[in-house]
Amino acid sequence: MRIAALDDDPILLELIKATTEHHGHICHTYPTGAQLLRDIRHETFDLLIVDWHLPDMEGPEVVTAVRQMTGRQLPILFVTRRREEQDVIEALSCGADDFMTKPLRMGELVARATALLRRAYPQAMGNNLAFGPYRFDPDKRSLLLNEVEVDLKNREYELALFMFRNTGRLLSRAHLREVVWGETNEAPSRSLDTHVSRLRSKLDLTPANGYVVSAIYGMGYRLDAVDPHAAHHSPQDAPGSEGAGDAGAAGVAASVA
Repeated sequence: MRIAALDDDPILLELIKATTEHHGHICHTYPTGAQLLRDIRHETFDLLIVDWHLPDMEGPEVVTAVRQMTGRQLPILFVTRRREEQDVIEALSCGADDFMTKPLRMGELVARATALLRRAYPQAMGNNLAFGPYRFDPDKRSLLLNEVEVDLKNREYELALFMFRNTGRLLSRAHLREVVWGETNEAPSRSLDTHVSRLRSKLDLTPANGYVVSAIYGMGYRLDAVDPHAAHHSPQDAPGSEGAGDAGAAGVAASVA
């Protein structure tokens, strides 16, 4: 999972980064609230770890701003030296999901982070690998569409699995590249676009199969589940509108291209 940690203590930030990455996560660190809020406008994360006292603003201000920009799904863990009941109430009231007091115990931090991730993303953290007509076989590293195997290269398989397990979530370009390719540089790359285009074609990601992939300008991609029956019962298919159904389908395809 992709984690962002915000704290003005560089030693603690490095400890959080080392601990979470040891447990298989990717961790980005931020020393100021402004830097985190700048990135979160065009980046996606699975979990935020936020300190209360920062050089430029208070932790509750950051949490409130993040909630306004991203909604409620992103889990947020407060870490602070404050320990009074009123502090806990304020942290949770402004939008945080959990609260830890310093000094941090790294084992507890990992356990709390894992619990938050499990609750927020049950599909991504679970073992279900069947999505409508699509079924992944991790042992063979293969994907079947209506029980027919689709010829996918290794990166295509990884990208498809990650996107299906995060159905409905906007995933930034950097998020996808880090998880699937292990890339952390900021250099522009068309490889992601090429792979998404191939998946759209190879997997026939259309309303008829219940899934469509959309490019979100300036951000990344989102795979959405749609009602496959809606494609066959649109108003354009009414008697007397011959050919309108094909035009409607073409319009849907264009909107997610």
